Amino acid sequence: MKKLSKKQRHQVKSRWYYIFWGAATVSVFAGQMYVGSGYRKMSRSIDKILEVPVFVDPLPLPPRHPMLTPHHYEEMY
Repeated sequence: MKKLSKKQRHQVKSRWYYIFWGAATVSVFAGQMYVGSGYRKMSRSIDKILEVPVFVDPLPLPPRHPMLTPHHYEEMY
């Protein structure tokens, strides 16, 4: 058998391999930052809404058809 005088390289990658994966990594990171900032803005706006008291005026009950109204319906309201 022949002995190798130099260590043989198992994987040879071009510089385009590293450029591609570097660009992919940067783009995924940038997307995560964009989505995170959107969630932060949404959280702040919801916090502002929840700080103010909410008053709800009750709506009047709609009139019901006499055939569908139980006898005690008018007594309840």
